[in-house]
Amino acid sequence: MGKAVSNGFLDGTLDNIATSTEMYVTSAEPANYAGISAVELADVTIDSGDFSKADGDTNGRKVTVAQQSSVTIDTSGTATHVVISDGTDIYVTTCTSQVLTSGGTVTIPSYDVEIADPT
Repeated sequence: MGKAVSNGFLDGTLDNIATSTEMYVTSAEPANYAGISAVELADVTIDSGDFSKADGDTNGRKVTVAQQSSVTIDTSGTATHVVISDGTDIYVTTCTSQVLTSGGTVTIPSYDVEIADPT
């Protein structure tokens, strides 16, 4: 018996990610939403216009999170993760490690969250 999933099923998960309204650059991976404050270096407000869904690069579906330019750095430290959140749940990804200095700015490049079709 084969495996299959409809785009609508995958889009449901991606739609959940696309309800995020907050983006953070952090110095470590937070365990949960409450843990962001201990590792936050920079933050920016995002909205539904910062997300776009499409077919995945090889299969499945993806949501692209838009680039955020000139985000003010609140705390000095070494950036290692980017977190998006809806105020309760989090999605965490790694980023190129770089030293950030309070008062400066950082650009968060666009990235994809992709869910592959089952194999």
